[in-house]
Amino acid sequence: MLKLIDMEPTTSPKKLQFSPAGQAEIKRLFTHYPEDRSKSAMLPILHIAQAEFGGWVSPEVQDLVAETLNIKPIEVYEVASFYTMYNLKPVGKHVLEVCRTGPCMLRGSDELTEHLERITGAKMGETSPDGVFTLKEVECLAACGFAPIVQVREKYYEQLHTPEAVDAMLNELRNLVHRPILSWEENGLPNSVQDN
Repeated sequence: MLKLIDMEPTTSPKKLQFSPAGQAEIKRLFTHYPEDRSKSAMLPILHIAQAEFGGWVSPEVQDLVAETLNIKPIEVYEVASFYTMYNLKPVGKHVLEVCRTGPCMLRGSDELTEHLERITGAKMGETSPDGVFTLKEVECLAACGFAPIVQVREKYYEQLHTPEAVDAMLNELRNLVHRPILSWEENGLPNSVQDN
């Protein structure tokens, strides 16, 4: 008869931590706030976390942010779930934020969305089967004069009136070899999504 014995795992799960570049940027951010107000750095720290850990903030990543700020995790969960700029589930290599407010709708955002869904194979709120694009509906991107508009990271793609303009944007994004380097990085981040 086989006897089962309890065994200790040979390896423990690796504790999440920010890269040295991310840690240095967080330390710099803390200098912008009074010592007793470090929680005010939560939004930029969540941006760093999202960039470093695959484009989204999992509960474990949010816990790391809470630990970094010396606050309760629920305080981070409340903020991360309130703002649409933080992704709470895995996303594609490129998140296409489609403005759906009045001016963009009047200038063709519905047609833009239909074309994006047809070309990428993803519905709004989903990621394309190839993992490259996530479609996300957002509120006003403050570029009404250039509608319809899509934001990808810090870049705006404006006047996407024609299928050709949309296809050119998608081709540009597909052909990016590396994701953009963020302001606090020098050589990229070790935890970030690997480019295909």
